[in-house]
Amino acid sequence: MTTFVPKEVQAGLDSARLQSLKSASRLRLSADGRTYPVLRMWKTGFSMQAEAAPHLRGYVDLYDGAIHLFQCLIVASDEEAGEMRYEFKRLTAVAERPALDFVQAENAPVALLTNGVD
Repeated sequence: MTTFVPKEVQAGLDSARLQSLKSASRLRLSADGRTYPVLRMWKTGFSMQAEAAPHLRGYVDLYDGAIHLFQCLIVASDEEAGEMRYEFKRLTAVAERPALDFVQAENAPVALLTNGVD
């Protein structure tokens, strides 16, 4: 048995699906000084709405609201059902502080306190 859906109905369903993804996602992509909303993200890539998405390639930054999550190297892969899909070539998490290049002891002092006498 086959399922046939008229083109107009399929277009309406795709539009409603994209609208719900857009309103549910806080993810956004920053590239070349511009920001683009991200519809969804998975382990190996992410998707954006095809009408607003350029064929990006290279380094971009991925944000969740105002929180900088990842620095990514991406390439555009394909377009399907109104979504432009991109693949990660490299995905690096952004840390709040620099990486340590030494082992830090558990009981190491956090700060140096003086007695106020110079």
